[in-house]
Amino acid sequence: MRIGIDDTDSPAGMCTTYLGAVLARRLAGSGFRVTETFLVRLNPNVIYKTRGNAAICIACEGDPDTAFALACGLVDELADLACDATNPGVVVAEQPLQPSFYRKAVQDFCGIDEAVSILEGSGARYRGYKNRRGLIGAAAAVACDFEDATWELLSYRKPERWGTPRRVDRESLFSAEERTWPHTWDSVDRENDVVVCVPHTPDPVLFGIRGESPAWVGMARGYVRSEDPLIEQIFLTNQGTDAHLMPGRIGNLREGCSYLVSGTVTSAPVTGNGGHVSFILGEQGESVRCMAYEPTKGFRDIIRRLLPGDEVTIAGSYKRGSMNLEKILVRTIAQVVLTRPPRCGVCGKRMTSAGTGKGYKCRECGNRSGEPERTGVDRDLACGWYEVPPSARRHLAKPLVRGPPSAV
Repeated sequence: MRIGIDDTDSPAGMCTTYLGAVLARRLAGSGFRVTETFLVRLNPNVIYKTRGNAAICIACEGDPDTAFALACGLVDELADLACDATNPGVVVAEQPLQPSFYRKAVQDFCGIDEAVSILEGSGARYRGYKNRRGLIGAAAAVACDFEDATWELLSYRKPERWGTPRRVDRESLFSAEERTWPHTWDSVDRENDVVVCVPHTPDPVLFGIRGESPAWVGMARGYVRSEDPLIEQIFLTNQGTDAHLMPGRIGNLREGCSYLVSGTVTSAPVTGNGGHVSFILGEQGESVRCMAYEPTKGFRDIIRRLLPGDEVTIAGSYKRGSMNLEKILVRTIAQVVLTRPPRCGVCGKRMTSAGTGKGYKCRECGNRSGEPERTGVDRDLACGWYEVPPSARRHLAKPLVRGPPSAV
């Protein structure tokens, strides 16, 4: 069977993944055989999310009624039910749920009634708290079917330390990344000298390490020096897979969905207030504004090098009429040719215009020429993929160290 839980946290604390780690231990202590723990990221543009829009799923063997009672009891115990925005959902399913519901929850938007209908149709046990919104994520987690997957080791703090400054040695994190990259990634942002894997919110997470296997995240964890954790859990996850991206076409983009879109740059990039950089991408008479926001740091320098005529593919989310960039593929770059009056073939002086449509004339000797001097300009931009730095990367976004988006 699979147990799914979502929406137990709040901006003030708690973490659904922590509840999942605790539940896995309680299940094992009650005689269940836990076979896998999943961390399932859903659509990052859902406005109701607390932080990363994560749900958890535990695959195990044992009595479903006991599992349901244990899961609900733990939600009653740990979820921040006093927060108006916290509306947990618990699902225990003995039969697989439709993977299409998981994919929709990652790429689109699902309703509570839609989740309940799927749960009723499958005979799953479920409980929704308050407005029951958490049933969407809980059902989607149970329905998860990863086409690509990574792993994350999450270390959790002792309860008495929640809300206090975290003690994680900065240099040990950089050392862990240096020794295990590219098999682990996004623990730190080396270009911007920033630690990425240690949160700043008052929740139980101490730090997290992402990588391609349990062995690699475990190895990286061995280099990290920190305060003593309460527990640690390794999750199988859809993080770093681009599972949220769909093929898209300019003029047919929907608010809150994430796409891969191709087109031609039609305007020179502009740096606006706050350091945000934008340009217009066009295709078949349609256009869309593309945004590289200030937190993307050096990625904006790549965007600033674009020129009209460049052909690109962009990856990102469509929000409020703009594509918010996560990655860009520069397919072809436009040729830039400078023209200026030619030199006189007789005296070598630079000619001047003889008037519109009349060519050029040398002021020194009167010699004439009809053709300007043309010089190609080297572009400081190579074709290929570029991405935002780790400090600006979304949970679901696939780092280029893992390869380009599979849909391209």
